[in-house]
Amino acid sequence: MHRTLLLLTASLVAVAAAGCGETARLTVDDGTGAAPNLPEPNRTLIPTLNVAKAVGWPEGGKPQGAPGTTVNAFAVGLDHPRWVYALPNGDVLVAETNAPPKPDDGKGIRGFVQKIFMKTAGSGAPSANRITLLRDADGDGVAEVREVFIRDLHSPYGMVLVGNDFYVADSDAVMRFPYVPGATHIDGPGTKVVDLPAGTINHHWTKNIIASADGAKLYVTVGSNSNVGENGIAAEDGRASIWEIDAKTGQHRVFASGLRNPNGMAWVPGASGGAAELWTVVNERDELGSDLVPDYMTSVRDGGFYGWPYSYYGTHVDDRIQPQRPDLVAKAIVPDYALGPHTASLGLTAGPATSNLPAAFGNGMYIGQHGSWNRNPRSGYKVVYVPFTGGRPSGSPVDVLTGFLSPQGEAWGRPVGVAFDKPGDLLVADDVGDTVWRVAAAR
Repeated sequence: MHRTLLLLTASLVAVAAAGCGETARLTVDDGTGAAPNLPEPNRTLIPTLNVAKAVGWPEGGKPQGAPGTTVNAFAVGLDHPRWVYALPNGDVLVAETNAPPKPDDGKGIRGFVQKIFMKTAGSGAPSANRITLLRDADGDGVAEVREVFIRDLHSPYGMVLVGNDFYVADSDAVMRFPYVPGATHIDGPGTKVVDLPAGTINHHWTKNIIASADGAKLYVTVGSNSNVGENGIAAEDGRASIWEIDAKTGQHRVFASGLRNPNGMAWVPGASGGAAELWTVVNERDELGSDLVPDYMTSVRDGGFYGWPYSYYGTHVDDRIQPQRPDLVAKAIVPDYALGPHTASLGLTAGPATSNLPAAFGNGMYIGQHGSWNRNPRSGYKVVYVPFTGGRPSGSPVDVLTGFLSPQGEAWGRPVGVAFDKPGDLLVADDVGDTVWRVAAAR
């Protein structure tokens, strides 16, 4: 049995290295925009495995910015930086984090192989479990101050400041800490606001957080506990959703559901001066072929259901989940904008009025695409910009930051969280390159 397992593992690793299994018939652009091309599923005995081996940046290496921009390392030598958040005083916080222990996530041969691929992709190390403060006091675009802001967290991810309350979305809870402007660290364990779905599976462990304009409500992303319900629907209770939480009491409800793995969130002003709308980016399901299913960006309706796991992009039924729920499929909302199949779109931030980027990058969204493992050829591994008009996407994506893959297909870096700093430059967390990159207008 052990020999069989090793042979199967070796075979799958060889398949992954060769990018075999099946090949995309469409381009990434075909699966992008308001009306993506959705071909028939292409399921294979062995899912497409095309993992980019994480190697880090060569000496002097860095990603390429769009024309009219310049790129430099804002901070290097971090420990798997996943998310960035800019404080009002100009300090930048970065979550140095990785997956928590989850011993029941993908047991058996499948789980064993999955862990090998996660390690190959750069996600196998223990979590640093901290938030680090970066300060660029002299304004030269490089942080010369680095301090541990909060330590001993539990796979932290999203962060938001409301007044003097600093909230952190750990993998299992929302925590609140007292914040003093200008402080370089926070001592003490903080106060738990609410528990979040976690446990020994915790398949999609990252939790992001954003606050309403008045700070009274918090919105938290909670990813699914599986690819497509293979751990049973009971394991998905409260997951694949965005929660709305009362910041003071911790009372909560599911704001929207059927979102397989939502991550980045942002507020977008409504059309004609209407109320701001919540938007998110979502990682859709895998193992339906290289051309399915596109990840997406969408406005989030209160009470809305977006299909997972029973369907995708409205009423496209996924027959892998049984029994089906035709009642839910019938009301599944079609996402607003596809971001290409398997791009692993995670980061999301709205371009501010104070942006220092060239005029071509105006009112729109910036998306960090962590990159594919289930597509041949690979997709993602870049930061893109989608223009908006009247509160809705209004054009094709434009590359902002590229060059994260080597000519041999190895991952020099993988972009995740994106945020604008106080001066108006774009910051990008790179969890393979262990760097926060800064993108600014060329001078």
